[in-house]
Amino acid sequence: MAQKSGDREAYLWEEGDFKISRMRPCHLPQVVAIERSSFPQPWSYSLFLSELSNRAATYWVAFFQNKVIGYLGLWMVWGEGHITTFAIHPAYRGKGFGKKLFSYVLDYARNEGCREVLLEVRPSNVKAQNLYRKFGFQVIGVRKHYYADGEDALVMKKVF
Repeated sequence: MAQKSGDREAYLWEEGDFKISRMRPCHLPQVVAIERSSFPQPWSYSLFLSELSNRAATYWVAFFQNKVIGYLGLWMVWGEGHITTFAIHPAYRGKGFGKKLFSYVLDYARNEGCREVLLEVRPSNVKAQNLYRKFGFQVIGVRKHYYADGEDALVMKKVF
């Protein structure tokens, strides 16, 4: 839910029924549910919780009609951004919500002084690669056996 009793959500960006806010512990049950439906080796609740206290990290959640439908995490260190995780609930994919959240975070990174942003993506995740390419990301390398199941990761980078 977007609101907890007596605790109004602080939206950073709004467009109709679509909104973005900073991730908080109250969002984690929905975030973890999306994570589990999106990835073969999902992050745990405790990992997300620990990331919320990581001073180099910022995490956002996307809402549609007051329901958490996606999230994105970004580390920023020495002018470099690194997208740590990004997912949209399967029922809301292909509707432009991921593009809006991704665009918001890239603007944030640039405005905070990042000169470039990197991420890893599975070679099998062609839809995600296509989205990243639309935002100017290019493959710059491969991390062999990066994922727990042994699949490699493509390293993609965008320079501002």
